[in-house]
Amino acid sequence: MKRTLAIETVEKIGQEVLLQGWVDTRRDHGKITFLDLRDRSGIVQLVLTGSRLVSKQGETPTTEDVIEVTGIVKDRPAAMVNPKIPTGTVEVEVKTLKIISKAKELPFPIDTDGYDINEEIRSKYRYLDIRRPRMTRNLRLHSKMTNFIRNFLIARDFVEVETPILTKTTPEGARDFIVPSRLQKGKFYALPQSPQQYKQLLMVAGLERYFQIARCFRDEDPRRDRAYGEFTQLDLEMSFVTQEDILQLTEELFTTLVKEVFPHKHIAQSPWPRIPHAEVIKAYGTDKPDLRKNKTDPDELAFSWTIDFPLFTAQSKEDFYYGSGKAKFAPSHHMFTAPHPEDIPLLATDPLKVRGLQHDLVLNGFEVGGGSIRIHQQTIQEKIFDLIGFTKEQKAQFDHMLTAFTYGVPPHGGIAPGVDRLLMAVLGEPSIREVMAFPASSSGTTSVMEAPSDAAPEQLRELGITIVPQKK
Repeated sequence: MKRTLAIETVEKIGQEVLLQGWVDTRRDHGKITFLDLRDRSGIVQLVLTGSRLVSKQGETPTTEDVIEVTGIVKDRPAAMVNPKIPTGTVEVEVKTLKIISKAKELPFPIDTDGYDINEEIRSKYRYLDIRRPRMTRNLRLHSKMTNFIRNFLIARDFVEVETPILTKTTPEGARDFIVPSRLQKGKFYALPQSPQQYKQLLMVAGLERYFQIARCFRDEDPRRDRAYGEFTQLDLEMSFVTQEDILQLTEELFTTLVKEVFPHKHIAQSPWPRIPHAEVIKAYGTDKPDLRKNKTDPDELAFSWTIDFPLFTAQSKEDFYYGSGKAKFAPSHHMFTAPHPEDIPLLATDPLKVRGLQHDLVLNGFEVGGGSIRIHQQTIQEKIFDLIGFTKEQKAQFDHMLTAFTYGVPPHGGIAPGVDRLLMAVLGEPSIREVMAFPASSSGTTSVMEAPSDAAPEQLRELGITIVPQKK
């Protein structure tokens, strides 16, 4: 007999079905017991009487056991109809019951929202935490979002391209995760902070419209809206476009996405406000304002743009990822952002007054994406490197970019919204980790796997690495 999903039982009244799933709840009423069976489609009520209360193995099913049953789908008595669930009008009268896998008592309840449960415990048993309806819903919505984005862009002639995960360490604003090379001992790969350089090279290659649902890796301190280690972003780049083209495409993408994936949400204002950086700081004291008209309305989505950022900020001691530490300037966004054409003369006289063609996407007080028009002139790119204090050796790390730019590079630009962060903001979740399957904890420990961990001595020898004990 072919398996029937819980949701399909409403169409099979009077038929015998085979169901497989987890025991969600158990309710004993003397000689009759009700079990709610849960599978990927939802739950359905089972009715067990007499000897059917015990499985073929002679065991009694308890919550979270994995079971298989056969039975007849029947209409529920009118007084027992449950309008809160899709299968609330039917029940399955069990004929046979088999316990496929027993479950011991769970370390925490999964029938609550889980917010009050210790994060380390939830992380350790993440595969159980995901069973709770809220987490399952979040992961399904994450999947729907990425699928919608992919179809939307491909329909507009974008090409999805995967770029390398093992790449080169370059100073880009955060600490790199580095990976030792076995074949070239003493040298290291870096995991990409973003595909920034690769997508610009794809513009040189003539693809003109590129995207990928990219994994990004940054060794930076976690925050409410930022996961430690890795996250997912929509990476998007286009040639022969203006900033206006990028903003319009992004607004169209996420406006239609909200209507399709989150129909119960409503966008507060359209077109989205575009606020210059100086104005938004003066008016709100932040470059990512919460523009909701009613901040107690969880279904209101207030998108906005922050534009006209300063191209540079004053260099501080904390900006040690950029340059030699002796320069007066650091990039406000990143070193590939193009200056406003009318401000280019100020690069030589007053760099802090130069505006960048940068655009940040803001939603309900969170920056959920950023992008810019890129520098495509080799001379301007080299000037930016000089202003942020790059040494000769640091410039050499970007020789591949500067060389590529000598072979005919189109004007280009893009944006990289964070998929996890956007979903967190749309759903009003308290942390980005609530929309990720296996996030690292705030201490940097990977869910379930308890990474990082020690490497075996033979692995270190093969890589030519010696661990120097830290002094106490």
